[in-house]
Parts: sequence; structure tokens; C-alpha cells
Amino acid sequence: MNQVLDRAVAAPLYKEVKRVLTQSLAQGEWQPGEALPSEARLAQRYGVSIGTLRKAIDELVAEGVVVRRQGSGTFIASHGANRLMFHFFHVVPREGDKQYPRTTTLAFRRGRADGAQAARLGISVGDPVLRIRNLLSLADKPVILDDMVLPQRLFPDLSERILTARDNTIYHLYQARYGINVLRTAERLRASLADAEVAKLLGVRKGAPLLAIDRVAYTYHNAPIELRRSLVNTAEHEYFSDIGK
Repeated sequence: MNQVLDRAVAAPLYKEVKRVLTQSLAQGEWQPGEALPSEARLAQRYGVSIGTLRKAIDELVAEGVVVRRQGSGTFIASHGANRLMFHFFHVVPREGDKQYPRTTTLAFRRGRADGAQAARLGISVGDPVLRIRNLLSLADKPVILDDMVLPQRLFPDLSERILTARDNTIYHLYQARYGINVLRTAERLRASLADAEVAKLLGVRKGAPLLAIDRVAYTYHNAPIELRRSLVNTAEHEYFSDIGK
């Protein structure tokens, strides 16, 4: 998996180094939690200076693709509870510390992508998808209702049993079982009202105000791999994102 740099590109050379490094990561040359070769070895591999190589690594660190550990080296980012809490979970109590959610799967179904889902996932209308509904509780109170849509071709054997038997986060399951590393998410927020079904699940009255969060999760090369709509009871919780962390 030794890609060759395209030195004819107009972009800075470190961007091309980043591209081929990302390609190697997407192809599984290095696994989650594994250390990258030293900067000197990588610079030699690509025929560039240490400074150029380091700029490429700096961008991958900033994007959360890899992490630097003082005195140990640079490692492929691995999903777990801490990564979920600090990078992908933004619902916090109005008072008190951030809490790790308890997830209950309410539904797991197979279906077909509609037009909007197909466009956002980069698949064709009618392609097989998985539809998952989860209820997330904080301090033993239901706070978030998640409805997720996944392209079935990316998760061919995923079943409700596999999903609910996982011993880590769902993004860790994507990574460990399917080799899909969620690198970033894009979210849109708007106000919503609870219908009768949602109100019953979240323990609020029908018509109660909720926060709706529409998320698309992306892996390497900005490829979308998950759609998620979260309905949040904001009576005691709010959305908080600290981009600098």
C-alpha cells in the first residue's frame, strides 16, 4: 500500500502527503490504536522533508484522525467512551457535570432509502438501509430519542443482537467490526414539537418543545456513513459544543 505522491498537483506538497497518508489509513494499512511509523521513516517513504511530513500529520491531528502521545508517538484514533463524550456527544445538564448516556434500542428494521436519505448518504433511491431507534437516558431519565439510517452495504451483517451486545460505543462498533472510522459529524439544529409517540417515550406532554439535531457522520474522504435525527428534551439539558477541545 505504498502510494506515490503526485508532485504535479498545484496544492502544497504537504497536502499531497496528507492525501496519500489518508488513503493508506482508509485501506487499513494501520489499525485503530496502532502507532504510525516515525516521522523520519514516513518522510523517507514519501521522499519529503520532516517539516513537510509534520505539516501533514498536524492536519490529521487537528481533524481527529490521529492523536499524538507525548513521548510515545502518533497513533490512529480509536473510538471509545472518552472520544464519544468529548467529540461527538453535545447534550449536557444545565447544572452539573457531563454524563455518559445509557442507550436502549427500541427498534431495528431493514428498509429502503427514500430520496432525501439517498442524497445525503450518497446512495441510490431504494438501496437497502438499516433503521435504528435508540432512547438515550441521562441520570436514569429519558432525554434523547435517536433515529438512525445506515447504508446496509457498509454494515452487511449488522443485526439487533450485534448492536445491543456491543461493549463499547456504536462508533467503536463501526470501527472494530466494519473498519469504518467516523472522523467528523455535521449537525443542523432547529426547534421541534413532540408528537404523541415521542412525548410518551421522552416522558413529556404532547406538543412540548424539543431540540431537533440532524447529523451526518463522515469517514475518510468525506464519505457519509450515517444519518441521525436526535430529539432532545431540553427541560433540564442543553446543547453545548466546545470546538477548541
